[in-house]
Amino acid sequence: MLGVNPIPRSVCPATASSRLRFLSPFLLCVAAAAIWLPSRAAAQETPYFVAYSHHLEEPGNLEIETYSIYGTQKGGGDFIAPWMELEYGVTAWWTTEFYIDSQHTFGDGSVFTGTRWENRFRPLMREHWINPVLYVEFENITDADKTLKEVVGTDTQFDAADPNSEANRSHAHEIETKLILSSDYKGWNFSENFIGEKNLGHEPWEFGYALGVSRPLRLEATPRPCNFCRENMILGAEMYGGLGTVKAFSLSGTSHYVAPIAAWQLPNGVTFSISPGFGLNENSHRFLLRWGMAYEIGGFGRKVRSLLR
Repeated sequence: MLGVNPIPRSVCPATASSRLRFLSPFLLCVAAAAIWLPSRAAAQETPYFVAYSHHLEEPGNLEIETYSIYGTQKGGGDFIAPWMELEYGVTAWWTTEFYIDSQHTFGDGSVFTGTRWENRFRPLMREHWINPVLYVEFENITDADKTLKEVVGTDTQFDAADPNSEANRSHAHEIETKLILSSDYKGWNFSENFIGEKNLGHEPWEFGYALGVSRPLRLEATPRPCNFCRENMILGAEMYGGLGTVKAFSLSGTSHYVAPIAAWQLPNGVTFSISPGFGLNENSHRFLLRWGMAYEIGGFGRKVRSLLR
C-alpha cells in the first residue's frame, strides 16, 4: 500500500520499533476510516502538499490526514519526517487545522519536533475569477523539524544537517501568514501563494512562494460510484521556494523545488497522494518524496453534538 512502504528497504529504519513509530499515524488514520466508512464525503481540496487553493473544508466535516516526507541530505543523514493533521470546517468561510510533527534521521534517531495551529479564512463566498484566502498559522516547533511544509527566507538543505540532539534543543515560536490566490477554470485549478513568516523573537520577516496547478483526468462523473474511474485520478504539479527576508528580498542564496503530484480519491472519502520533488539548485535537497493518506468524515460536528445530547 502507498502509505506503508514507499521507500526502499535500504533506507528504512533498522528496527521494528522505529518502523511502528512512524506507521502509527497511518494506522490511526486507517482505523478512523474503518470506523466511519459508511460516511460518503467527497474530498473537496486540491491535492497539493505545499501550495493551498481556495477550497476549504465543508462546514462540520473533519478530515484526518497523515503525511510523510523522505529527503536526501548533504552533510547529514537522509531523513523521514511524518506528520499528522486534523482539519475541521468551522464555517463556510473558516477552516482550522492542528498538526503534530516528528522526524527520523538515519544514523541519528527519532524526535518529536512540535505542533502547529493553522487557520484559513475566505472573505468572498461566491466564486470569482481569482479567489483570495487569508492564512495564519502559529508554530511551536524546534530547529529539528524537517517536514518542509514551506520554504522561506534563505532556507537551504544545510540547515537540516545539524544533529538532532542539538537542533531539538532550539525552540522556535513563529507566526506564518499567506495570501492565497486561487482560480478554477474548465476543471483546472491554479493556485499562487505568497508566504511571510516571522520568528516571534528578534528575527526579521522571511518570505517564500508556492505555485500549484492540478486537474482531474475527467470532469464528468460516471453514473455509479467506482474506485478506478478517471474522475477519481488527479494529476498536478507544484513549485515552491524562498524569497529572502525583509532586509534582502531576493532569489539569491535561496532554495527552490519542483514536484509533480498524483492523487487518487475514492468514493468513500479516502484519498491517497504521492509527489516526488526535485531541488533546482545547490541550496536545495536533491530529492524529496512526499506521500500521504486522508480520510474525510462527513457531518462530524453534527455527530458529536448528537452524542453529547
